[in-house]
Amino acid sequence: MNLITREELRAKLDRGETFTLVMTLSAHAYRSKRIPTTLYFDTINEAIAALDPGEEIVVYCASDPCAASIRAYHLLESAGYTRVRRYPGGIADWEDAGYPLDHGPPEPKTLKRPAGPYPHRPAEARKAPARWNRPWHACW
Repeated sequence: MNLITREELRAKLDRGETFTLVMTLSAHAYRSKRIPTTLYFDTINEAIAALDPGEEIVVYCASDPCAASIRAYHLLESAGYTRVRRYPGGIADWEDAGYPLDHGPPEPKTLKRPAGPYPHRPAEARKAPARWNRPWHACW
């Protein structure tokens, strides 16, 4: 599993590097607090339709023992995403460091590229199994 530390993540954000940060907790948790620039997707299918498999994606959840980001990491990897990283400390570690957080309802999803499905991927490669059409954080 490719991990990223709090310091590495903060430095990437400070430098304005191009990558996608995804919170894998519930919509309520996303509205409560999140790392700036974070995107939220209700399901793995929604994420697969919107995310570029060639771009670096960092997933995180509540804290190190939280399994949601581990699950998301493996689901994205098995769907062909090759540059996935996990921030194991999650929102708790970020907040403990005193780093900035966003709060409130999400902004409309705006990606730096046209939204969803990527035409360079065959339709069958963009579809996930039906069991993936549930929230990331749902128990499997």
